[in-house]
Amino acid sequence: MTDTPRPPSAGRERGPGPSDGPAGATRRTVMAALGGATLGAAALGLTAGHATATTDGNSAAQPRPAADCVLTPEQTEGPYYLDLETVRKNVTEGKPGVPLTLRVKVIDTTTCSALPGTAVDVWHCDALGVYSGYVAGGSTPDTTFLRGVQLTDSTGVAEFTTVYPGWYVGRALHIHVKTHVGGTVTDGRYHGGHVSHTGQLYFPETYNSRIATLAPYRSNTATRTLNARDGIYRNGGSSTLLTLTQIGSDLGKGVIGTVVLGIDPDAVP
Repeated sequence: MTDTPRPPSAGRERGPGPSDGPAGATRRTVMAALGGATLGAAALGLTAGHATATTDGNSAAQPRPAADCVLTPEQTEGPYYLDLETVRKNVTEGKPGVPLTLRVKVIDTTTCSALPGTAVDVWHCDALGVYSGYVAGGSTPDTTFLRGVQLTDSTGVAEFTTVYPGWYVGRALHIHVKTHVGGTVTDGRYHGGHVSHTGQLYFPETYNSRIATLAPYRSNTATRTLNARDGIYRNGGSSTLLTLTQIGSDLGKGVIGTVVLGIDPDAVP
């Protein structure tokens, strides 16, 4: 552990400035297209403001009825973004951890319909709190683990194969996310278009506590920050709290995480 680089203190990520706060929410009736089969029962009826978590650790909570189409709040990009735009589903690159199938559904809040062909860009730290591409705060682009882009399918869903993230000083467990609209894929990379949303995804504490007892997470000596004590989470993070479904009786076998992002595809945050 002593030779494992860690991100610097999360001071640069600790509190969103005036431009990082939640965007004003708009509400419209959800159309039937919101409950695409690709997400499965765990996400049916969820809106971006109503992602809820399981409490028994073994199955997803009963989804709330679809009521509103809500613009998901913007959150800070943070200091560890790399403009790699590599299109790939499996981003693990052999990193150890509890398998996570991440399913992000993107909807257009101006029409409440799914947004196919939207690029979903994710990045997060490994089990020990380390981001690829950075060592002691400096950029080292020779590593690219736990970063990737997927285009949403005809139902608006982008799916990634990754691992449950770890944590570092000052931040709750999270995954960074951007959506890009209007670009194209060439030679395995996404080009052009514009960013229409920047945010973060979070995990229910009932799972975080159990994950922390498993290898390799239990080797992470950084103090774990709870969602409720994370200033960025408190600024709209509850709207992107993942709904988790455990795969089988053994948590170590993995979980499925689902969330709905409501965006304005014409917006340039």
